[in-house]
Amino acid sequence: MATPPQPQQQGAGPYNPYGAPVPQQGGSAGPWHAGPQPYGAYGAHGAYGAHPEPGRYGCRLCGAWPAAHATVRGHQGLIVLMRFLSLRGPFCRDCGLATYRRMSSDTLWQGWWGPLSVFITPVTLLMNLGPRASFRRLAPPAGGYRPALDPGKPLWRRAPVLLFLTPVLLVLLGIPALIGIALLVGDGTPTLSVGQCVGTEWNGERLRLRVRDCGSPKAEYRVSKRLETSGDRCAPLDRVAGAEYGPDGSTLTCLTPLPR
Repeated sequence: MATPPQPQQQGAGPYNPYGAPVPQQGGSAGPWHAGPQPYGAYGAHGAYGAHPEPGRYGCRLCGAWPAAHATVRGHQGLIVLMRFLSLRGPFCRDCGLATYRRMSSDTLWQGWWGPLSVFITPVTLLMNLGPRASFRRLAPPAGGYRPALDPGKPLWRRAPVLLFLTPVLLVLLGIPALIGIALLVGDGTPTLSVGQCVGTEWNGERLRLRVRDCGSPKAEYRVSKRLETSGDRCAPLDRVAGAEYGPDGSTLTCLTPLPR
């Protein structure tokens, strides 16, 4: 009586904690290739879990079905070098989601450390969305010879995603804040009101007016009038402040010299 096929373990990788099971049929490995791969071996026909339908296979990690044929990818940027990672299915729903989340999470913090990796990493993450969608459409795994992997937290709730989003959020929030500060502060030009005292100050490019205390030795002029209509005129000895010192950016202001 023939012995039922039993899975044999290959070396486990970081994304394949069980190793890849290889079925034995009548003492011969048949057409499967059991050579070591970076993240667990797999054969020419995908996974090796026994499936109730002839010619089909279950999840490569736990043997459960239904399983989807998909390849999950990862990327590592190593400054001057880079690594392209992949793990080929089929995967059941839980093992597939666990593999997708783990490899994508690692890529989020390992994939940026190289000139070309900055562009390759987003492409890798986008390519993983197709397998993710395939896994999510599957029914719960059943009939496996070992427990399916725990998918764990969704990708958006994992620490690497938060580390990645933090600088992005800071940039998105910081730009409006900088614009607001620039609008409030401007170039330091004050809006003059009648009765204030001002003095001149060299800012490295030209003389600018600065509001001073009227008792200060730096006070040179008192704001005496705004030229709000076309008929308004300043006194003969008054100076005229530019329109940028007016309340609306277009009104001139009369400055009367203070007595010395």
